[in-house]
This record gives sequence, structure tokens and C-alpha cells, in this order.
Amino acid sequence: MQQADLILTNATIVDGSGADRYVADIAIAGERIAAIGSFPDATAPRLDVSGLVVAPGFIDSHTHDDGYLLAHPDMTPKVSQGITTVVTGNCGVSLAPLDPSIADRIPQPLDLLGPPELFRFSRFADWIAELRATPAAVNVIPLVGHTTLRVATMDDTQRPATEPEIAAMQVMMEEALQAGAFGMSTGTFYPPAAHAPTAEIMAVGAPMRTHGGLYATHLRDETDQIVPAMQEALDIGRELDCLVVLSHHKLAGQANHGRSAETLALIDRAATLQPVCLDCHPYPATSTMLRLDRVRIARRTMITWSKGYPEAKGRDFADLMAELGLDEQALLEKLTPAGAIYFLMDEKDVRRIMAHPSAMVGSDGLPFDPHPHPRQWGTFTNVLRTLVREQSVLTLEEAVHKMTGLAARNYGVAERGLLQPGYYADLVLFDPEQVGDRATFDVPVQASQGIQGVWVNGQRVWADGAAGTARPGQVLVPTRRASATAAASAA
Repeated sequence: MQQADLILTNATIVDGSGADRYVADIAIAGERIAAIGSFPDATAPRLDVSGLVVAPGFIDSHTHDDGYLLAHPDMTPKVSQGITTVVTGNCGVSLAPLDPSIADRIPQPLDLLGPPELFRFSRFADWIAELRATPAAVNVIPLVGHTTLRVATMDDTQRPATEPEIAAMQVMMEEALQAGAFGMSTGTFYPPAAHAPTAEIMAVGAPMRTHGGLYATHLRDETDQIVPAMQEALDIGRELDCLVVLSHHKLAGQANHGRSAETLALIDRAATLQPVCLDCHPYPATSTMLRLDRVRIARRTMITWSKGYPEAKGRDFADLMAELGLDEQALLEKLTPAGAIYFLMDEKDVRRIMAHPSAMVGSDGLPFDPHPHPRQWGTFTNVLRTLVREQSVLTLEEAVHKMTGLAARNYGVAERGLLQPGYYADLVLFDPEQVGDRATFDVPVQASQGIQGVWVNGQRVWADGAAGTARPGQVLVPTRRASATAAASAA
């Protein structure tokens, strides 16, 4: 074994592959795992981790951390729950490329990515360059958002794009892929992209057929019309010859509770023909901009922020209606722009989706919300507490695989997601009997318990219940695949 900088001794290793745990030592040298085995004669510093689990650092498959990485590079909400890599640019919204001159009038939901001063990158490459010049504590897998491209190129997003506008978006897509974007995301659920027809999305994404990439989508509809929306996403994936990632897969509204059996069967059938997977989180509530269509199908709606009436933060929509004597429309107008948490999913659906073999874990947190959904601080530790330890929906090995090896494979990330000699030393150390989330809907900003240490590229970024000063995160480079279909066939 080469000289090591640190040896974690007597570790219970859950390696990210789904294989059974085992006990061994892990030697770290520089950015990499030097060796795994027994090293009684090695002279490197040692940390005895007897009784604790060492796993690959968790990969958050769905975030909106594009601007948070720059504003808060310690990334405490993420490293405190064991996350070492975040996937940004989801739901069609990415921080770049966008002309800084329109930063103070960007439409929702782009504003969920942070304050106007963060929207200062007219090229995707400029944002990537700043992340590399001033790295955060975690690694980044960047996607480029179709909605952002629409806002950047169109004077009116309430219509389909014209051919010149599509051509302009294609140029931006090409530039983003060359700069390192792993693919494209869409969010046709949201107003700025709701009028984009399927053909427009296929055309904008066309450069991926040359450069490779994946397609992540917040579907047009997650309620009654979810099946046609899924079929549209699958059509786009086939046209672009790429992996489809169904974002935060859910069935919204009581009328659709139980339909996860139907949608997961559809995913299974599609997977025999094309690459497809999904991400999800373990909560029965979601969060986004305030919309009446969501208020009306939710059993409860909590306001996370409001520019029109800041006192609404943390309050229930129904209570505000009664208190202020306003109907739904009038209260919406008073609060807007605003964000909300919607309790509109069935826990049985959540568990069924989380247990599906192709499901990755993604927080979908909105980090700048004054009263955020607890998923921003607790998604991964909630899975370990509720679905593994309390409910036995997943084994520890299955849960870690979803959080690590599966995500690394789907996103085409080399030498991460598994504990293997030669792989990057992205590690999380935790107590399997104590690990859990503290963040709640009432008090959401709370660090998890039981996470003893987190290393990113060999440097410790979480220890003794606090974030460190190291900023070793990297903007990861995609392993381009010539053809998603060829890759699926080879597998």
C-alpha cells in the first residue's frame, strides 16, 4: 500500500453497490481511496470507527443549489446529512445562461434559485468557471435548464418558441454541453415553459445527440394526466437517444393516490425499450411557488415565504384566509410572489416509489426559502431513519445504493459512488442506530444527528457536528456516452 494520509480502522463498509456490509480498514491518500483491507503495520494517522458505517458520500440527485453553492460554499444543509455531490439545474431552471440585465425581473420559478445578484452569468461556462475558481464543500453535477434558455431568448414565454428562438437556444445548449453540462432539464409544469410543445424540447435538446447527455424532467402534470406526461418525457428521451430522469416522481392529489402502482409499471415497461430512472424524496409533501391549482388539491398548504405579506411565512394558507377574511384568489394576490409547501401525496405511494429499483434519492430543497421544506436539511437522514431503521422498507445496503452507486452510474460519473481502491475519497461516516433527521415542517432548519464525519475528495468537511473550512468540491466532468441505447444494450 502507498503511504496514506489517514486510515479509518474497523469500519463497517457499505460500499454503494448494494452488496452486503463487511468490516475492514480504509486508507485515504490525497483525493483517493488508497486501499481497503487490514493495515496493522501502516504508520499513517488512524481513526477508529468501530461500530460505525462508512459509505460513499451521498449524491443528491435533485437540487436547486445552483446559487447556494456560491453564496454559502460551506453547504451545511447538505454536508450535515452526508451529501458530497449535488445535481443542479433541475426542473428546467438553472442559474445560467441568463443576461444579467434581466436578473431583477426574472419570472417564477427562476427566483427560487436565489436573489437577483446571483444571476450574473450570461454563459453557462462563466458559472462553471466561477464554481471552479471559488469551489464549495461539495462536488457539482450541473444540468442546463430549458426554462432558463426560454427566458434568455424569448420576449414572451407564453407561446411556443419560433424557429430563430429555437436556434438561439440550441446555440446556448451546445455551449453549455461543451462547458460541462451533464444534460438538460425541463419544467413544463411551470408558466415560463408550459407553452413549449414537445417538438420544441426535442429541437432544443438536439445537441445532446452529438455531445451526449441526459434528460431530467419535472413533468407537465403529476395529477390526473400524469401518464400522458410520462409518455411525452419518454418520447423526448427516445428522440434524443438519452437517459430520462423522472424528477421527484409523485402522484399529487387524493384522486391520484395509489396510482404509483400504475406509473411504476409504466416505467418498468419503458425500461425494456430505453434508459429511464427516477428520483424521489421520502416526504408526503412537496414545495414550490404558490399556485392555486396546488392549494386546491392539497390537504394542507404552508407558506414558506411571501414578498406581498412577509408575515405569512410558516403559516397555513387556510388560517390566513380566515384571519384576513379573504377568499383563495384574493389571498393569492396578497401573498404573491410566494412559495409554499403542499401536503398532497399519499405515504403508501411515497414508500412504493422509494422502494422501486430505479429510484434515486433527491432532496429537491429550495435553499433560499426563509421557512424551507425540511427536505433541504433532512432528506437523506430521513431515509435512513424512517425507511431503513423504523419501517424496514429498505435495507441499509439498498438505501445507500440508491444514494450513491445508482446515482453515479445514472449520471455517468467516473470513480465515485462506490468504495473501491482508486476511487475518489467521498465518504460519509455515521452511526446506523442513531442517524436521523431533526428537520421538521415546523422547525425545518436543523442539522441531522448521527453523521460523524464527511470527506469530499479526501478532505473532511463535517466533523463534531459542524462544517469545516475546507472547500474541496469539484465541478464533475461527465463520462459522455456515444449512445444511450448502445449503453443500455451493453448493460
